[in-house]
Amino acid sequence: MRKTLLALILGLATTTANAAGQHESSHAAASEADIDRTIRVEAGDMWFDPDGLEVTPGEVIRFEITNGGNLEHEFVIGEALAQEAHREMMQEMAGNPGDGHGDGHEGQGGHDMAEGEHGDEMPAVTIAPGETAELVWTAPDDVARLEYACNIPGHYEAGMSGAIEFRGDPPS
Repeated sequence: MRKTLLALILGLATTTANAAGQHESSHAAASEADIDRTIRVEAGDMWFDPDGLEVTPGEVIRFEITNGGNLEHEFVIGEALAQEAHREMMQEMAGNPGDGHGDGHEGQGGHDMAEGEHGDEMPAVTIAPGETAELVWTAPDDVARLEYACNIPGHYEAGMSGAIEFRGDPPS
């Protein structure tokens, strides 16, 4: 019983650590009062629901991403070109199994996220099958469109992406 409880606690701590990610610049911790809304996203094998979002510049959003599929997925927010660069890097890592990266993912610890033209790292979380991860993100003021994607090799190509469209003016 103690071992089971310890394994459960460690598993939850790992999920929380993965949700915090390696990329503090775009999704640093925010208090409950700072969050404007929560968006729940389901990741399946090979789709996201919803497959598109509208946000307001400057809006602080908590994403709760649940992986209802049988495969590990990631949820990465960024510009199309940065997403493409990240996919290419993931493909290269997956093609080199001797580098100790397995599928090229391993909870974001084994690789750097691509940077967009604004120089920001892409906020991301990795979600194991059956798990839920949280990502708090502030919508930038200076873009019109971003996308969220799973860039694990083959996942984006199978349809795991969605558009983030910006509406309205930044909050004052």
